[in-house]
Amino acid sequence: MVNRRDFLHSLASGALALSLPQALFSKSTETEKPNIILCMADDMGWGDPGFNGNKIIKTGNLDAMAKAGMRFSRFYSGAPVCSPTRGSCLTGRHPYRYGIFSANTGHILKKEITLAEALKTQGYTTGHFGKWHLGTLLPDYSGKGPGRKPEKNYMTPAMCGFDEWFSTEYAVATWDPYNPVLFHGKKKEYDVRALYWHNGKNITEGLKGDDSKIIMDKAVPFIQKAVKDKKPFLAVIWFHAPHAPVVGGPKYRRMYSQYSEDEQHYYGCITALDEQVGRLRAQLRELGIADNTMLWFCSDNGPEGKDGQKGRYRGSAGPFRGRKRSLLEGGVRVPGLLEWPARIKAGRTTDIPCSTSDYFPTVLDILGFKMKGQPEPVDGVSLLPLINGKMQRRPMPIGFESARQLSLTDNRYKIHSSDKGKTYMLFDLLEDPGETNDLAAEKPQLLQSMKSMLIKWRKSCQDSLEGKDYK
Repeated sequence: MVNRRDFLHSLASGALALSLPQALFSKSTETEKPNIILCMADDMGWGDPGFNGNKIIKTGNLDAMAKAGMRFSRFYSGAPVCSPTRGSCLTGRHPYRYGIFSANTGHILKKEITLAEALKTQGYTTGHFGKWHLGTLLPDYSGKGPGRKPEKNYMTPAMCGFDEWFSTEYAVATWDPYNPVLFHGKKKEYDVRALYWHNGKNITEGLKGDDSKIIMDKAVPFIQKAVKDKKPFLAVIWFHAPHAPVVGGPKYRRMYSQYSEDEQHYYGCITALDEQVGRLRAQLRELGIADNTMLWFCSDNGPEGKDGQKGRYRGSAGPFRGRKRSLLEGGVRVPGLLEWPARIKAGRTTDIPCSTSDYFPTVLDILGFKMKGQPEPVDGVSLLPLINGKMQRRPMPIGFESARQLSLTDNRYKIHSSDKGKTYMLFDLLEDPGETNDLAAEKPQLLQSMKSMLIKWRKSCQDSLEGKDYK
């Protein structure tokens, strides 16, 4: 039987290197607990922000954040769709370990330990703002209909350790979400219960304009109160943009008047999101807490649509194959940033593979504690050595499973199967990031070695799903 505690170490494809020069990072006030902010866009492609080369979409605030901190050229969402990725952010574990296989399926299990629950033991106040997608917000209703099984999958942010929450069950329109014409629900049957909830109370009216601003309007007061109360905080800010319904406000559409109407809407809602990131960064500086705040940004998966050329699905996967729902790079390699002035010198870039599953172990490592009762194994790794300039390779590969697809990604190579493991392709991501040259026939030993690792990892996930991780 696989030893679940130790098996991940057997997957290691690299080791931590000797210390790099200390000049790579700035001095930190070690005694202060850092504030943690996890920002995430919804369906933003790797190639959408300016810091990854986009010449059309205006993302000046995200670009400034990239220049001020660390940009990840190989940052991976936990899955090629939204709900599973969100679960990986909060648990550090692959969602197949606890039954969130796709969007609108399953929920965070109470036996899982979330980052919010862990940080509350360390004196943190915790808040969730925006898209939840990890359970229903009512035990007898879901905007996705009875097939969502709301009673079985009832799990709110409050039930997962969040003191404050202003959240929706799933996606809403990126502009005027309370407009019935823009309602995003089962059969378009408008029901305000599918929209925002604030600490268990349904918000029934009055929210107009840009949805990213609506979210930030609640996140900023939470941060201000935490500072006033002199408490470290975790703020999870999960934007809906640029997920459908994709609607750009008039001000933002005018910025792209030379483009088609569909392009205006897509580009505009991203720029509106970017504006709120700028507002957040400015607020952190105004409050005097920017230096000791870890501000993360990523997307939950690759861009929607077949090619980015039709309708309002205009996202770019950059040079990568695949899009949302695919385990090819374009479906899971997403924009990734970390700004933390106290510990990270401006202008750093890393090509070490990192993942949303790394948030949990990284934060706990920084705080120097282990959470009692934490289910194991954890799929993420601590990125503290990377932050400190001491990591040259990821110490273990990243496993993925979604629908019939499987993949395993290490520091250089990746195997990918689209038929549940019957056949595999092998790619050298350093030489061939576009995944155009299948090396399976040329490197059979490497292929077999990586397949064996993936099989062990899948066996471990199945053990977890059967509840063997819970003490």
